[in-house]
This record gives sequence, C-alpha cells and structure tokens, in this order.
Amino acid sequence: MPSAQVFDGTPPSAVAPRQLRVGLVGRGIQLSRTPRMHVEEGAALGLAYRYDLIDPDTMAEDLPLASLIAQAEADGFAGLNVTFPFKRDVMGLLDEVSDAARKVGAVNTVVFRDGKRFGHNSDYWGFAESLRRGLPDAKRDAVLLLGAGGAGGAVAHALKDFGVQDLMIYDRDPVAAEALALDVGATAVTCRTTAAAKADGLVNATPMGMAKLPGMAVEPPHIAPRHWVADIVYFPRETEFLATARAKGCQVLDGSGMAVFQAVRAFELFSGISPDPDRMRATFESFDPNT
Repeated sequence: MPSAQVFDGTPPSAVAPRQLRVGLVGRGIQLSRTPRMHVEEGAALGLAYRYDLIDPDTMAEDLPLASLIAQAEADGFAGLNVTFPFKRDVMGLLDEVSDAARKVGAVNTVVFRDGKRFGHNSDYWGFAESLRRGLPDAKRDAVLLLGAGGAGGAVAHALKDFGVQDLMIYDRDPVAAEALALDVGATAVTCRTTAAAKADGLVNATPMGMAKLPGMAVEPPHIAPRHWVADIVYFPRETEFLATARAKGCQVLDGSGMAVFQAVRAFELFSGISPDPDRMRATFESFDPNT
C-alpha cells in the first residue's frame, strides 16, 4: 500500500448509520472497558452497535496485523480502535492519516469509508482533556514521561501543549526516546533516577501496569510526595504505580479520563454522531473498580 496521505481529520462522507460494527485490535485486551462504553452509548442513541475484540493472543493462529485489518474491512466493520502494540505499525496499512495522527506518529482509530482506510489519533485529545480536568493546577516546570511508543507520542504532544517547560522522555529504546524528544522539543534521558529527582510530574505512557504486564516504570524510592503522577493504563485502574504514589501523598491521575475521552472521539468518528461524554463516563464507572 502506498504511503498514507494526510487529511484534516474530518471523517469523509460521514453518515449516521443505524447499524454499526466496530472492534478493537490489540494484545491482552480482554479486560478492556471500551466495548461496553461504545455499545451502551450506541443503544442510548438508537443504534444497533456491535463491538468485537480482535486479540491475536486469543487466536489459534497469530495472524499479522495486515490480515486482521483486511479481514475486518471485508467483514463490513465501520472501523477499528487500535492499541498496544500496533499503533505505529498500522500507519503503513492506511490510505490517509489525520493531521493529529501524523503529528503524534501513531494511529489508534481507523475508519473504513468510501473504499479507503482513514487513520486518526484520539489518544492525544483524550489525555489532554483528562489532564486539563483532572490536574488543572499541576506544576508544569519539569515532567518525566516514561514511554516513547505509540501512546507516548500522543502524551508528549499533549504535555507540551499543556505548558510543560522541560519535558524529559525515557524509553528502554533510547533511539525512540531521542526521536520523540526531537519531534516535540523535549530532552531524551537515559537515567530515570536523575530525571525523576528533577521532575514535578511523572507520567507513565508504557503498558507496564496492565494486567498482562505488571510492574512499574519507575522504582518506588524515586517517587516523592511532591510529585504529581499520571498513568494511561486503566485496567486495572489502580496500577501499582498509582497505588505507590497515592500512598506517598502524591496527586494522582488514573487512566480512566484518557480512556473515556478517546472513546468519545472514536465513537463520533465511527458513527458521525456526537455521543454524551457524561453517559460514557458513567458506563466506565459502573465497572468493578478493582479491575
């Protein structure tokens, strides 16, 4: 497939169908709250809304991403959400990408329309809105961002737009950290300890903390009460990272806001209908808080 063209992010030929089938592609996604948020919002708006999980880890054959995307398109899906570890790889399988997705360097929402595949990134807006509402007064002089992958790109741009003066980026892959730092005007760091000591805020944009990938991207001794701490992981909602920070008296922001607001934007892209964010948040909150 040729390189994707860039468009302004407006869904082309957007219509409001009464039946809609969409899905989520990723690994280890069986605990995702996204399907129910979409389905219940669809029902509230009078849509016959189906949301499937497409997880290679649960399949008899580990199919490549290209095959998963092609099969969904052939099966009549209106689109797909895309999560770890496919947010960057999917970009090479699309016809056009939005300005936001190009800026971030990752796609988390694919819309099938008019015989083409359009890529969007709703993670950027989702994290920015969550941060604006959840930690409006957070000190912004220096922040350590952990993770330079698909989600990390969205979070990095959101943090810079939030007014962070000195954004420090750490990733196990120093090349990825350096590339993202160059893109957003930040600093790539190789020592988390030194960066955490300087930072006002710590943000986890790695998959560490997910049910499938337990652990923390920062060791507990490097989290101080003065830090504000944010995590993009939302299942479980109270990650070890957040629990440790909370116990030390830190202000914390869990991944629920980003999850809800990115879903709000994705729903609109798939359906052409503006959903109710408060109703989708209520659906999210109705889950067992321990999962």
